[in-house]
Amino acid sequence: MKRNLLVSGTLLLLLVSACICVPALAATTSDEQIISVSGTGKVTATPDQVTISIAVETENPDVKVAQQENAQKINEVDIALRAIGLTDDELKTTGYSIYSYTNEDNSLFGKDQKIYRVTNTVLVTTQKTDMAGDIIDTAIANGANSVNYISFSLTDETYNSLRTKALTAAVVQARVDADAVSAALGVTITGVSGVNVGSSYVPNSYQSSDMYMEKSMGGAPAPMARTSIQPGDVDVTASVSIQYFFA
Repeated sequence: MKRNLLVSGTLLLLLVSACICVPALAATTSDEQIISVSGTGKVTATPDQVTISIAVETENPDVKVAQQENAQKINEVDIALRAIGLTDDELKTTGYSIYSYTNEDNSLFGKDQKIYRVTNTVLVTTQKTDMAGDIIDTAIANGANSVNYISFSLTDETYNSLRTKALTAAVVQARVDADAVSAALGVTITGVSGVNVGSSYVPNSYQSSDMYMEKSMGGAPAPMARTSIQPGDVDVTASVSIQYFFA
């Protein structure tokens, strides 16, 4: 009796092992029947956000004078920018530095003078893109003497919306290609094995090498015409790689 039970138990173990292995073999065979395709989508839009880096730089052999002049000018810039409609959320100090160097050339302060340079940088980030030129003109007219860069971009909400549209277009293109391939092969798509997704966009950025720097610190800036800045369009792109099962 004990021998019969042992034999039955062994047969049962073999049957269970067979039940586990068969599906695994079937899955391996199914995985090999795959059509891999990729698709891309692009949505073009006008930027709805502008970022402008503006600085006030002052120089003087006396560090206290350089610092006080800088503080007065940056305060005037701040007041003027608020007067044209910018708010606390749109203005942020992003840099402040004081360093010295020895002037080897004849300049406003003479030759071989130790000069202190104070720099205070303000970052303007606003959705009022049509005001970009006015923001620059206002800052320069009230004491700023450096514009580091201008960048037109998309708000997170806008980017996410456009990314969804671009992804949808990419998936549609991938499916069209998969249908064309399956029809040519005489097979039928039965499902999706896997998907890889990617997306990107590049803001329109313009670097400025002291485009509004006065030729001599403390000198009066020359009269300027109204600055006109056009943001241009940006492209939001998305890509997908999809593996389809076929039979």
